[in-house]
Amino acid sequence: MGLVRLGIFGGTFDPVHTGHLMIGEFVRDALNLDRLLFVPAGDPPHKQHLEITGAVHRRCLVERAIAGNPAFELCPVDLDRPGPHYSTETVGLIRAQYNVAADDCYFLIGGDSLVELPSWHRPDRLIELCRLAVVHRPSYTPDLAALERQVPGLSQRLDWVEIPLIELSSSVVRNRVRAGRSVRYQTPDAVIEYIEQHKLYQESEYVYRDESNPG
Repeated sequence: MGLVRLGIFGGTFDPVHTGHLMIGEFVRDALNLDRLLFVPAGDPPHKQHLEITGAVHRRCLVERAIAGNPAFELCPVDLDRPGPHYSTETVGLIRAQYNVAADDCYFLIGGDSLVELPSWHRPDRLIELCRLAVVHRPSYTPDLAALERQVPGLSQRLDWVEIPLIELSSSVVRNRVRAGRSVRYQTPDAVIEYIEQHKLYQESEYVYRDESNPG
């Protein structure tokens, strides 16, 4: 018997951190998902101007971070094909692979990113392929009427998931590693061990050029 309800959590995960894991678990629990896929971006279209840690490393970091949760799974669909990749393509491939219906497939998106959805590649097609699990922060409320005008039908494809405010980002972890400061409890121990072993996030090709981006 196949999966019934599937979540898709995309990102660069450079590196994956405790905030990602907390968000994933809140969404999994709130929407009663059978499985939550972590989908590391191979060549994200919106970060073409940035240098991102190699896909092999980011894949290993995610694998180590989620190893203790049987409901979490790494999905390399965007790592195993040439980019750039778009969410519509990713969701379509995953749905075909897992044989999940559109109404049982949830694509995670932040409330702040929801505002940018009209500028994405084929947002109309995206909401046909899946529902959007919107990670909602109480202090931020998008203008749904304006978004509905730009992407008709959007409001009927949203599922809001309330989460605590998590003031943690990949760039914070990278900066602390580069400064020689502790990142314990900010990312799993297995991730820290891998970062130290491979000397990631030092002054090298593995760091973003633009540290203003939260990653």
